[in-house]
Parts: sequence; structure tokens; C-alpha cells
Amino acid sequence: MFPLRDSEQSQSRPYITMILIAINLLVFAYQLSLDGFSLNHFFETWGTVPGRLEPITLLTAMFLHGGWMHLLGNVWFLWVFGDNIEDILGRANFLTFYLLSGLGGGLAHVAFNSGSMIPAIGASGAISGVMGAYLMRFPKSRIQTLLFFFVFATTIEVQASLMIGYWFVVQLFSGFGQLASSSATGGGTAWFAHIGGFVAGLALIRILPQRPAWRIRQEYRW
Repeated sequence: MFPLRDSEQSQSRPYITMILIAINLLVFAYQLSLDGFSLNHFFETWGTVPGRLEPITLLTAMFLHGGWMHLLGNVWFLWVFGDNIEDILGRANFLTFYLLSGLGGGLAHVAFNSGSMIPAIGASGAISGVMGAYLMRFPKSRIQTLLFFFVFATTIEVQASLMIGYWFVVQLFSGFGQLASSSATGGGTAWFAHIGGFVAGLALIRILPQRPAWRIRQEYRW
């Protein structure tokens, strides 16, 4: 399932969401300028390598991507869900939320892959946090979703709690399945970064203060 749009309309311009997307695109454009050797060195320097962790890489790895599909998938999910969370928290708190969710995802990946020497890269931990927050605040939102079935595709409306809940269950099964296999310290998807970021998002959306305008709208709405 791939989200196309949601039914929740934000009431403020999502400038931080747009800036984060722009930074990811610019960093990826720089990656494209590198030859293969330089790109591998770039990932090894600024990606999160659990076996020789440099704390700064928990931050820098959030803005690196391994290819076009990795990049576009992440920034699209951020575009669909991020504006609503930015609308709730305000710009400064949303930026704090995003970075802390990414750090939570990175730390979870390190904890479950402590011996790995493979650089982990991508914004997935931070964006998983955004999805966790969206689930907490907009469980009944309708998500226009592109659904793939073998060689066929169609669009359906899915409630956010169902779509995001299904997504999280997939991450759990995939993460613990990988942990039980011999490839637990190998390459591939950083499932526990998704899980850690999601859990961080669930917690942070309850801790960080919300914009007064959003609280007033919710009180009026309900």
C-alpha cells in the first residue's frame, strides 16, 4: 500500500517539512556527483556504522539515501504525513520532533545490530516517527492509497489506523525475522530504525507542546 493523500487539511504552511525535503534532495544531488569509490567513502563516513559508532552520524545519516526509490519513498511519506504533524507542533517543535525521532530510530538500529559494519542511511526512522504521531492524532483520517496486487494497481480509501497499523506490524515481523536469521548484521532494510522511530514518535507527540491554535480547533471540532 502506498499513500497518495490524506483527508486532514493542515491550516499552516509546512515550511519545515518542505525544507527537510529540499535538504534530502540536495544531499542526494551531491551524492550523484560522486564516483563509486567516493560515494562508498561518503556513506562510511556519514552513515551510522553500529560497529564503530560516531554519535554525529546518528544525525547525518538521516539525510543520506541509497537510491532514487529510497529517497522518493521517504520524502513522499514525509510530504503526505508531515504537514499535519508540523501543524500540530509548530515549526520549531516539529523540527525537534523529527530529529529526535530519527535519533531514536538510529539508536534502535545500533542496539539490535551492534556488530554490523554496514553503514545505515536514510530518513526512515524520522519519518516513521511522523507516522507514529499521525496514528496517535489522526487515527480516523482517510488515506487515499495506491494498492498493488500482482501486476494490477488500484486506489482505495483506507483508515489511517488500519494502514499505519498494518505497516507497523510488517516492520515488527520483518525486524525480528531478520534478527533471528544469519543476516541480522548484514545489509538490507534497517527494520529496527523504523520500529525505534515509530515508538519515539508515539512518545514525543504526547510530550512536546502543541500549538494553541491547533488545540482550539480540536476543542471546537469535538
